[in-house]
Parts: sequence; structure tokens; C-alpha cells
Amino acid sequence: MTFANPEFLFLLFLVPAMIIWYWRKQPKQFVELQVSTTKVFYTVPRSWRQRLRHFLFVLRLLALVLLTIALARPQSTSQGENVTTEGIDIVLTTDISGSMLAEDFRPNRIEAAKKVAIEFIDGRPNDRIGLVVFAGESFTQCPLTIDHGVVKNLLKEVKSGMIEDGTAIGMGLATAVSRIKDSQAKSRVIILLTDGVNNRGSIDPLTAAQIAQTLGIRVYTIGVGTIGMAPYPVQTPFGTQYQNVPAEIDEALLQKIADQTGAKYFRATDNRTLKTIYNEIDRLEKTKIEVTQFRRYKEEFYQAAMVAGAFLLLEVLLSQTVFRKIP
Repeated sequence: MTFANPEFLFLLFLVPAMIIWYWRKQPKQFVELQVSTTKVFYTVPRSWRQRLRHFLFVLRLLALVLLTIALARPQSTSQGENVTTEGIDIVLTTDISGSMLAEDFRPNRIEAAKKVAIEFIDGRPNDRIGLVVFAGESFTQCPLTIDHGVVKNLLKEVKSGMIEDGTAIGMGLATAVSRIKDSQAKSRVIILLTDGVNNRGSIDPLTAAQIAQTLGIRVYTIGVGTIGMAPYPVQTPFGTQYQNVPAEIDEALLQKIADQTGAKYFRATDNRTLKTIYNEIDRLEKTKIEVTQFRRYKEEFYQAAMVAGAFLLLEVLLSQTVFRKIP
């Protein structure tokens, strides 16, 4: 509730002034009579007129308060907003080959990639997101959807060993392109994450990148792995043993794919840099959101004015009938 003319509310200061005036006026309305004792008057029952002798004044005060509120023009407001979004379609394409179990990231590369990807999804509420995984071959784990809960649940289920081992970068990229090519979104993006060198699959990565370029799809590439050697868990009869393996990433290929499609290549060497990379991609691919706010006002002074008028009319009627004074 708001007031269009709140300055009229200062008239409410008249209320205490009227009360003081009425209180000081009371003794002058009665004739003074000297008597030896007033005990006899206490036994005389008071009539209802005596009990309600201040009622007319109360009606006048209420009328003044309500008229003041009516002059201030109380208004009820309703407000809202129209939101127009131009979402981006994004396909997360993640390597789940055996080498993603290396523990140069905590707890390992694949789990670190999943965690950061989930945080990235949470920050894109207006975008459709899909999920493609690849190793020796590739498949769609989740098609493009705005239901991010489904995407995150399916991403959590991703693990190394789901499909034949290897690193088919070209197959993973081609599957992602196939999933996003029919999208009508203004912007279409693929985020390709891998830690290896293309060694499987029937589709060359640069051929898949050429198709993406033709279709206007940007492919951000991320190479995951420390510089140098990384600890890799190996199961033995004596339990899990670790051996250091080199981090082999075809950075030249990933750079070409990103350059060819008008995107960027990033190298992640630990959990912190991986998170920073996703934040950078989030900044580069901002969803356009237009918000139009509106507010409607409804006048509410009519009721206050009508009730005030009713109180004034009732005061006049009672003063001329029930509470009429004898001249």
C-alpha cells in the first residue's frame, strides 16, 4: 500500500488537538451547583445517554482520520516483470577414457571434471544443455534439455569403463555436432574436454571441426592434465599401486579445433585452473536476458471516503435525535 499524496497525512496532527480542545471544553457544558455532599449522586444509576455522551465526538474523530486518509489517496500496487531470454544450447563433450583416472586432479581427472561441469550447469538456468561422452567410441548420455536436474544426474553416473577404452576425439566431437546441429538457438556451443591424443574412431577431429564451423557451432576445447608426469592407479594382487605416466595432450590439435570454429583452447593443470576455465567460458558465452518491469496502481480511497461520510451523517442524525440538546 502506498499513498499518492502523503503530505495530507499531516492533517492527522489535528486529532490530538481536537481531543485536547474537547477535554478542556467539557466543564463549560455543565452548570455548577454547590451541595454539602455528593454521596447521594453515586446511588443514582447512569443512563445510556450519559454513558455514550462522547460517542458523537468519537464519530467526528473517526471521520476526520478517514477523510485524511482518503485525501492522501491510498493505492494498492501490483508489480511483476516480463523476462525474455535468448538461451544458448551447449553440449558438454567429456573424455571418459582410462587415462582420466589419473590423480593429478583431486580425486581424479574425471571426477574433478564432473564437479566443475555441474557447477557450470547450475550457473546456466536459461540454457539447454546436453551431454556426450567418449573413449574408444562415443554416445549421447543426455540430449539437449532445459531440465538440468536430469543432466546433472546423468553426469554423476558417468565413469571410466562405460565404453571401450581409447580416445576418439573426432567421434566425440562428431556426435556432439550431430546433437546440436538442428538447434534453433541463436548461439550453439560445444565444450570438448580431453586428456589425450586421438587414437581411435573413424572420423578425423579436424573433419568434425570443419563440419562444426560450417554449421556455425563454436567448439571450446580443454586439455586436462598436469605438466609432466601424473600418478596413475594400477590394480595389482597387492592392492592399488601408483605409477607415474606422462600427460600426453595433443594441444596443437585442440588449438586448431578451437581456432577453426571461432572459440578458444584452454589448458587445465589442476582443479583450480579447471574451474577458472569454465568460469571464463561462462563469461564469454553470456545468455541474453531482457527484463521489463511493470507496476499497476489501484485507487483505494473510495472506501475510506464513503465510511467517513457515513460517520459524519450518523453524527448529524444522532445529534438531532437521540442526543439532541434541550435549549
